[in-house]
Amino acid sequence: MDSFTQIVLGAAVGEAVLGKKAGNKAMLYGAIAGTIPDLDIFAEYFTDTVTTIELHRGFSHSIVFSVLFAPVFGCLISRIENRGAAHWKDWSWLMFWGLFTHPILDSFTTWGTQLFWPLDIRLAFKSIFVIDPLYTLPFLIFLILAMRSKRGSKKRRKYNNLGLIISSAYLLLSLGLKSVSFIKFQNALEEQQVSYRQIETKPSPFNTILWTANVETENTFLIGDYSFFDTQPILFNSYPKDHHLLGALASEEKVQRLIDISNGWYKISKENGNIFFHDLRFGVLDPNAANPTFVFTYKILEEEGEVVIQEVERNPEEAKRLLSVLGNRIFGN
Repeated sequence: MDSFTQIVLGAAVGEAVLGKKAGNKAMLYGAIAGTIPDLDIFAEYFTDTVTTIELHRGFSHSIVFSVLFAPVFGCLISRIENRGAAHWKDWSWLMFWGLFTHPILDSFTTWGTQLFWPLDIRLAFKSIFVIDPLYTLPFLIFLILAMRSKRGSKKRRKYNNLGLIISSAYLLLSLGLKSVSFIKFQNALEEQQVSYRQIETKPSPFNTILWTANVETENTFLIGDYSFFDTQPILFNSYPKDHHLLGALASEEKVQRLIDISNGWYKISKENGNIFFHDLRFGVLDPNAANPTFVFTYKILEEEGEVVIQEVERNPEEAKRLLSVLGNRIFGN
C-alpha cells in the first residue's frame, strides 16, 4: 500500500499494543515502524533496474526482518524514551507488530510481498489497489478521534479498535468482491467460447467496484474489465504476445529475470528499432486508446555488449486521462 496508509496502520497498531503506557508516542513509533519496510526503495540508487524490482518488498517485508530488527529498534527507542513507563521489551513488541502488519497489508495488493523470505514465494492476493480511499479514510478518521481522546480511556481504545476492525473488514470484503468478479469473467469467457490457459483478476485503481481480468490464450493476452454496476456483456481487448520479437535477447539473464518477475504476464513490442517489455500484471492506462500505454514498460538495450534494462517513465497526462476514464467506467458500461 501507499506510504501514508502504512503510516496510519502502523500508528493504529502502535496504539493497540502500547497506547496505555506510552500514549501518542506509541502512535508515533508505530507510524515509524509502518514506514521502515518501504525504505527498500532506496535500492534504486545502488543497483540496476531488475535487481531493484527483485528487492522491492523482499527482505524488508519478511517475517525474518520483523523478528530480527524489532528488538534492535526496541532497544534504540527504550534509550531515547528512558524515562517512560514502557521498557525495551514493550517497544520491541510494538515494533514487531508495526513491521509485521506492513507486509501483511501489502500482500493484498497486486505486487504482493516476499513474506516468507528467503523462500522465493511472493504472496499476492490482488484484491486491493495500492491506493484505496475506502480503506484509508475511515481508518484515518478513527485514528484522529483516538489521538484526540484521553490516554488510556475507553473511548480512545474504542475508536482505535473500530479503525482496525473496519479496515480489516474491508480487506476481507475485497476478497469476496474479487471472487464474485472472477466468476463473472469466467462466465463471460465461456459465453464467448474463448479457450484460455489461465486468468487472474485485480481491482482497478482507487476502488474495489471496477475489476480487471488478464486472460492468457495461446498467442495473445486478453484484458477485460467488469464493474458491479455493469448492465452490458464484458468486452475483452486482445494484445498479441509477440514474444518472438525478443530474438536472442530471450536467453539473456536479465531478460529471464524480468520474465520471472512478471510471472509470464508480459508482451513485447518493437518501435523504431527498440525492444520494449510490457508487464501486464498492472494493466493498461487507457485500453481504448489507439496505441495503449501499459502501466509498467521497460526498454531493453544492448550497450557495449551488455544488456541494460530501463524503466520507461509514464506521462503525467496519461495518468490524468486514466482518472477520467475510471470516473466514467466505474459506474457501469
